[in-house]
Amino acid sequence: MPKYMRLTKQDRAILEGKEGHGRQRAMEILETLGEIFEADRLIPIRSAQVSGVSYKNLSDAGLEFIAELAQDCRVTVPTTLNPAGADLERWEEMGVKRDFFEKQTAVIEAYTTLGIKPSCSCTPYYDVNIPKKGQHLAWGESSAVCYVNSVLGARTNREGGPSALASAIVGKTPNYGLHGDVGRKATVIIEVEKGVTDLAALGYNIGGRKDMKVPYFRGLDTGTRLEDLKPMCAALGSAGPVALFHVEGLTPEAGKALKGNPDIIHITKAEVEKTAADLSTTHGTVELVAIGCPHLSPAELRQVALILKDKEPRPDGPKLWACTSRASRKEAMAAVKVIEHFGLVLCDTCMVVSPIEGLFHSTATNSAKAAHYLVKDGYGNQQVRYGTLEAVLALLY
Repeated sequence: MPKYMRLTKQDRAILEGKEGHGRQRAMEILETLGEIFEADRLIPIRSAQVSGVSYKNLSDAGLEFIAELAQDCRVTVPTTLNPAGADLERWEEMGVKRDFFEKQTAVIEAYTTLGIKPSCSCTPYYDVNIPKKGQHLAWGESSAVCYVNSVLGARTNREGGPSALASAIVGKTPNYGLHGDVGRKATVIIEVEKGVTDLAALGYNIGGRKDMKVPYFRGLDTGTRLEDLKPMCAALGSAGPVALFHVEGLTPEAGKALKGNPDIIHITKAEVEKTAADLSTTHGTVELVAIGCPHLSPAELRQVALILKDKEPRPDGPKLWACTSRASRKEAMAAVKVIEHFGLVLCDTCMVVSPIEGLFHSTATNSAKAAHYLVKDGYGNQQVRYGTLEAVLALLY
């Protein structure tokens, strides 16, 4: 029995296997997690977002685990899925092999059997899984966790795929960390020099610093909007463990985030520019331009289309992958038609979790998160060229 957590009568019944093997396995995961982090109890959640969807990351062992759970239990709260390893309709156009696609289909079928909506997007907060301020969640996917905590003011720890799935099945999560007020206080103030515009590179610089927990940003351009923070969310979460940040005068909890006298870090425009430059491992030609990490919103699709409008693709230019959700694609079809003059607008997937290493060797991207992962063995094995959206799109024409 748990040492720290107080379990309800039903919690104990689930742990003892009285509600089936699948729910017992899920509760065992939550009980272990709660003990590790000394949670006092399990608390109800409003939704879950499950990472660990691409067969590339799961392999057969992960698929077997999900299929086993699906035999006798279902999720009990609204639950959505992270991106898969391929566009489930256009996988052949991507160049994905049939055997990979068939394994990926089996993963999606197992999750669907569990009652999970197969949205396959890292930005479900736009359309199919929209948290509200103060709601407790169990979300995986580092960029989405950072976004719903920071921009929306919902509350979730940075869950792994198994723990988010376990919470979705039980409908609860251990009460620790970012679920409480204390864990959401700023631990350091980041004073940003005027003129910093690359928020992705800013986030990557700060997120990678030792012991970075909950940064509080001052000095961002006064024209910064909440939606502009998405690239910074992704970069902070990929460079390190940051799952929540505050921006003075902008994010919903910034007004009560400061307590005591946190240390102050001053960051210059030159430092951010160096971080951006260091994200590139090549300045030569590239085979692919990949955007949409995190997935492009309808507004971002229209922005891309505006840049590409009335231009023609270079005959010898790179291919284009623009990754988005099915809901966003449907909402911005006029923009999609413009973009697809240059390449593919893909749903269900992204460059990081796809089998890209068997398709390309060099990729340009405007995502600090993608630049971070694509160079790694097992994620992409790519030579990466990082730049602004305008700069990477200019390689196409």
